[in-house]
Amino acid sequence: MKIAEIALPPCAYIQPCFHSDSSLSFPCKTQITVTKTITTITNKKIEPRKVHTAVVAADSSFSSAGSFDRTLGGQLLPQSQDNKTGRKRVFFLDVNPICYAGSTPSLQSFARWVSLFFSQVSLGDPVIAVFDGENGNEHRRQLLPSYKAHRRKFLRHLSSSQRFSRGHVGKSHQLVTDVLRKCNVPVIKVDGYEADDVVATLVEQVLTRGFRTVIASPDKDFKQLISEDVQIVMPLPELQRWSFYTLRHYRAQYNCDPQSDLSLRCIVGDEVDGVPGIQHVAPDFGRKTALKLIKKHGSLENLLNAAAVRTVGRPYAQDALTKYAHYLRRNYEVLALKRDVDIQLHEEWLVERDTRNDRTVLSTFLKYLEETKYLNYTGRPNLSDG
Repeated sequence: MKIAEIALPPCAYIQPCFHSDSSLSFPCKTQITVTKTITTITNKKIEPRKVHTAVVAADSSFSSAGSFDRTLGGQLLPQSQDNKTGRKRVFFLDVNPICYAGSTPSLQSFARWVSLFFSQVSLGDPVIAVFDGENGNEHRRQLLPSYKAHRRKFLRHLSSSQRFSRGHVGKSHQLVTDVLRKCNVPVIKVDGYEADDVVATLVEQVLTRGFRTVIASPDKDFKQLISEDVQIVMPLPELQRWSFYTLRHYRAQYNCDPQSDLSLRCIVGDEVDGVPGIQHVAPDFGRKTALKLIKKHGSLENLLNAAAVRTVGRPYAQDALTKYAHYLRRNYEVLALKRDVDIQLHEEWLVERDTRNDRTVLSTFLKYLEETKYLNYTGRPNLSDG
């Protein structure tokens, strides 16, 4: 059974109330939690899909003071509406990576990055936040045991100086969800899938509705989605800002189109994700050879099919492509983002985000962390890559 947990934002402004008590909860004046079951059909079997909807309402009327600078590091941010096409943007926030300072889970890191994101990047554009689901990488681990074997799950493994119980882990996740929800951001987590797959699925649905999309994440896996209508905005810890990464940047960096990105990575591997490249079994088969062949044949599958019936390169390349075709196809299945997750886009996620809560919610959250010392943090925010 796959569980899709969706925390919807409040339908009205709320005055955040953070209390430094043992429950680590954020009580507000009025809070209503609704749980409903939606029946979906998967593989010809009818399965219940649990959707948790939290709705909070209150009668406060706070108005955000001041305006935010629209530049990052002296560079003007892309406008909320594309000047050429008039198409508006929808942002997807990959939450897990920004919840780390280096390899250490850090709520302060989350608070600082999301504050910069709201105030300098997304502004009032719609934002959809996505978490990794439980056992999200299990399928890929079965195909390749080394896949992300060294990664720490979000707030699961803490250092010896941060010995919290499993209950604290759940509360940490809830704290992050509450902050996002109170800033009018829907939060999505689908068990059995990584956030990357959920984002890839929803991006296609957003594009069909005429929007452009921006994915906020340091994860290079999202580069396979880049197009004229899909951009990435990456957090840069060394510069303390977010930076846009577009199709033009990709072509300049890799000298090829994003359509080749996945095929190329299947051949050269991905050390960060624990996916070995073909050079482990064919040392002479490097990136230069791989790029040349992929450019000529268009995709990994085209290349492998061609190599099966005729010579496509030098002997070492020809031998590797025919002998280790199964190896490369496995890499493709591991690295390719899924686009068929059982999640449907809600129209209310595409409306302009009410930003009036942002400044109060985030400043109160940071103050709460300082007072409770929930997770110690010093220095600049950092994060894991992907």
